[in-house]
Amino acid sequence: MAETRHVIIVGSGPAGYTAAIYLSRAGLKPLVIAGALTPGGQLINTSEVENFPGFPDGILGPDLMENMQRQAERFGAEIVFDDVIDVALDGTEKVVRVSGGDEFRARALIVATGASYRHLDVPGEEEYGGRGVSYCATCDGFFFRNKPIVVVGGGDSAFEEAHFLSRFGSSVTLVHRRSEFRASKIMVDRAIENPKIDMVLDSVVESVNGNENGTGVESVTVRNVKTNECTTLPANGVFVAVGHIPQTGFLGGQLRVDERGYILTDGASTRTSVQGVFAAGDCADPVYMQAISAAGMGCRAALDVQSYLEDAPLGQ
Repeated sequence: MAETRHVIIVGSGPAGYTAAIYLSRAGLKPLVIAGALTPGGQLINTSEVENFPGFPDGILGPDLMENMQRQAERFGAEIVFDDVIDVALDGTEKVVRVSGGDEFRARALIVATGASYRHLDVPGEEEYGGRGVSYCATCDGFFFRNKPIVVVGGGDSAFEEAHFLSRFGSSVTLVHRRSEFRASKIMVDRAIENPKIDMVLDSVVESVNGNENGTGVESVTVRNVKTNECTTLPANGVFVAVGHIPQTGFLGGQLRVDERGYILTDGASTRTSVQGVFAAGDCADPVYMQAISAAGMGCRAALDVQSYLEDAPLGQ
């Protein structure tokens, strides 16, 4: 039978690595199952990060995550680069199985698997990712100062991004596939009152178009769903705000989640519906979804785990 560890962390973004740093320094030698293909979470695909405290000149997303990994390993965290395919959470020992065939056991488990951005899946979106196409206004809005911006979506998050981006862009055009919005009335009213924001309704983005040398975005092609007429909108920045997908499917319904799949926690803590299981980062946070808030939640999860282990003697 596999060795029973103190704690396993599933996920390797800011939440997972921060939890690992704290738990390692507490002498608990956490095992981090970081993922096989994209360890480090969404920041691996982010170029310049300018809003993470401590880096006045900014830092590349992959470099930030590598630093966090090295810091966790320095204090004794063990990193496994594999994907979790199955968990068993009903016993006092939590069982985690990975695609490589290994099985790991621990008294406590932190789920920090994050959430992935929903994509439009149109030509040019992937090609110009990080070169005009973005999924985070607070991360990248500054780079499009005095340039035309398009925001795709119709919910509160899309309107929040449009308002934020109107501080930077020469114009902001919000493209939505329906004539009515999922966003709250107050958010819609604010957008209507904002002279920098225009709306293109009953329309979908058909393609993201780059400049001649392929180094950046120049426009988007949109199609009216009622008339099928296509038009071209100028855009140097395209912000996709059509939602996120929490990476919680592997849990098999063993934890309480909301209607969108985000893990529910107990008040301000990181405790989940199963004793000994904790959640941190974007998989449990549909509101803020920032690297710094995920890191803070990872810290809270580590402290919650320490408290739990102190109150639950070995073998219970």
